[in-house]
Amino acid sequence: MRVGSNQIKLEYRVVNGVNENSRGAALLNEFLKEHRTMQELKTTVVEQQKQIEALTAGLQKVSAQLELNKLAQQTVPNNR
Repeated sequence: MRVGSNQIKLEYRVVNGVNENSRGAALLNEFLKEHRTMQELKTTVVEQQKQIEALTAGLQKVSAQLELNKLAQQTVPNNR
């Protein structure tokens, strides 16, 4: 039985086509996994930014209160 070169090429494409699809699916899965990781990291950064802003606001309040206390001590006459 004689096998033509077109039949061999077709069989090669079918076999390699399955491999190509498998590789494509694996690459897509890897990409989606990395994309999820990046989304999680972005969420973490946003949460940390909010925490930093809250801490900064608290620190500013404490600094302002310390400054008021310092000024109050300077203006109160010394009764000693």
